[in-house]
Amino acid sequence: MRMLIMGPPGAGKGTQSKKISQDFGIPEISTGALFRTHVANQTELGAIVSAIMEKGELVPDAVTVAMLDDRLTQPDTAPGFLLDGFPRTVAQADALDQILATLDVDLDVVLSFNVDQETLIQRMLKRAAIEGRSDDNEETIRRRFEVYTAQTEPLLALYRDRGILVEIDGMGTVDEVHARIMEALKK
Repeated sequence: MRMLIMGPPGAGKGTQSKKISQDFGIPEISTGALFRTHVANQTELGAIVSAIMEKGELVPDAVTVAMLDDRLTQPDTAPGFLLDGFPRTVAQADALDQILATLDVDLDVVLSFNVDQETLIQRMLKRAAIEGRSDDNEETIRRRFEVYTAQTEPLLALYRDRGILVEIDGMGTVDEVHARIMEALKK
């Protein structure tokens, strides 16, 4: 099973990705984790990422795509994988399509969490207060939602047109949402 998981900030993608990965015995591939691994292993790409991140800049698509391309050729991805955090834009989706075409595979399903934005904002503010995350203030969180919506709507349309988008009610407990995901994947 080759999957992509999408949802707004705070929707529980990371939590559900771990559970789905375990259920299907496939690796969860997060671009953030890829960045950290390359930096820790002091690879050529890691050095590039480290320099970019030290400046507080976003890692360019070309570097992210190169890391993802490398990761998807590893043997543990042969039975499938779950992508979390990529693609976020149509340009990144096109790059992913090229990687998958080279590997002669397709995405089987794109899971998209539908959640109440105001509930998520309050959840994230509470988490920020508990964890002392001063960068997660209401203005920043709302901006992250705006960016997500602007960049993601075209992706949802793209995957809906391909017939692989599965929308999941992302409200409820971790177990309730996971049960909905597993039910949807059975179809």
